Amino acid sequence: MMNGNHIEKKVHKIVLTGGPCGGKTTSQARLKTFFEGLGWKVLCLPEAATVVIGCGIRWNDLNEEQVFQVQENIIKTMLQVEKSIDDYVASQNHDCLIICDRGVMDATAFLNPGDWEKMKEVNPEWNEIDLRDNRYHQVIHMVTAAKGAEDFYTIGGHKTRRENLDGARAVDDLVSHAWIGHPYYDVIDNSTDFEEKIRRTTVTICNRLGIDVGDRLAANAIKRKYLIAKIPDDKDFPAFLDFDVVHDYLLASNENQVRLRKRGRDGHWSYTHTVRQPKINDQVVECRMNITRREYEHSV
Repeated sequence: MMNGNHIEKKVHKIVLTGGPCGGKTTSQARLKTFFEGLGWKVLCLPEAATVVIGCGIRWNDLNEEQVFQVQENIIKTMLQVEKSIDDYVASQNHDCLIICDRGVMDATAFLNPGDWEKMKEVNPEWNEIDLRDNRYHQVIHMVTAAKGAEDFYTIGGHKTRRENLDGARAVDDLVSHAWIGHPYYDVIDNSTDFEEKIRRTTVTICNRLGIDVGDRLAANAIKRKYLIAKIPDDKDFPAFLDFDVVHDYLLASNENQVRLRKRGRDGHWSYTHTVRQPKINDQVVECRMNITRREYEHSV
């Protein structure tokens, strides 16, 4: 963005929402890799409810007042984490993409009737216009596999996911209704295979940003790698950053291919865990998620 002779950085804050097993985690990892390849700094925010509930909270042990308190604190946790990242991004000179695994309105979808209005009374600075419309530049609803891709629906590998197919569909509807009113709300359904679903997600964000990515996101695009005899001098290339990449392939007890990736430079790393599943209905599905250094080191 131009302001006189000054080039302003772009900041794009998105929410990945939808019912369980819609591809949010894999999309987050793919988007990070793709936009980093364009020179953007990418910040991935975890799902606040998973962090809080994963500490050991059991809903069945709580009364209504305690449930209200936990839900309110999940929203406050989300707001604080986002503020920390917003403050960090404000200090950066790079174009920045902030990817939120669910946003504030997702939390409101799971409240008991009347609790959201009560929370807004207790927290008078909370309102839908600021928390929904002004807070996020774009909302991507990735429809649960329970709607149209039932053979791929699973609750495996998720600490807090318990929904069956009907439950997943109900959650998908709830969060969809919670985001009604956002000016830039895009739905990515299951009308294509999973790889195309991830591609459509990336294309939707690029279109919103006005990014011309050429044919690199074309459905028939092929990644080619070449072995070269000699690397030209740096001055012969356009501006670039080089990274070290390490892949570790793990032994799996089933037919899945499990691998870890460590990518970074100057001693700073990001880590990804990928599970490549056998073909289901002639589709090969890869599920990717970002992991911590401790999780990486424990696995290798």
